[in-house]
Amino acid sequence: MGDLQQDVTEAELAVLQALWDSGPSTIRQLVDRVYGQSGTSVYATVQKLLERLETKRCVARDRSGAVHMFRAAVHRDELIGRRLRAVADSLCGGSMTPLLTHLVEGKGLSAKEQRELRALIERLDGRKRK
Repeated sequence: MGDLQQDVTEAELAVLQALWDSGPSTIRQLVDRVYGQSGTSVYATVQKLLERLETKRCVARDRSGAVHMFRAAVHRDELIGRRLRAVADSLCGGSMTPLLTHLVEGKGLSAKEQRELRALIERLDGRKRK
């Protein structure tokens, strides 16, 4: 997936969430999922959000049918990583350690989350050794 030129707004993120959760969709389907109502102004809003997301290369449009289908062109994990790096850059001088420490200590981790974190660290350590 291409580099994101700009971050997405909260409204654009809501459309992306709907695409990640439900897969390729028409504008009308997205209107229903995101806003739960219909109408020309809501339809036009979603259409504009999709145009912006397409410009940012976050959404791809399939124009082959009578009705255009839209799909997410950026993975959720990619966007999460980008946003976390931006927070680390702006608040922590680029270091992820304070950010991760705050997230882990502030919320506390369940036993399952602790196991998953340990497994991740072990997997990353294994890559470094190779």
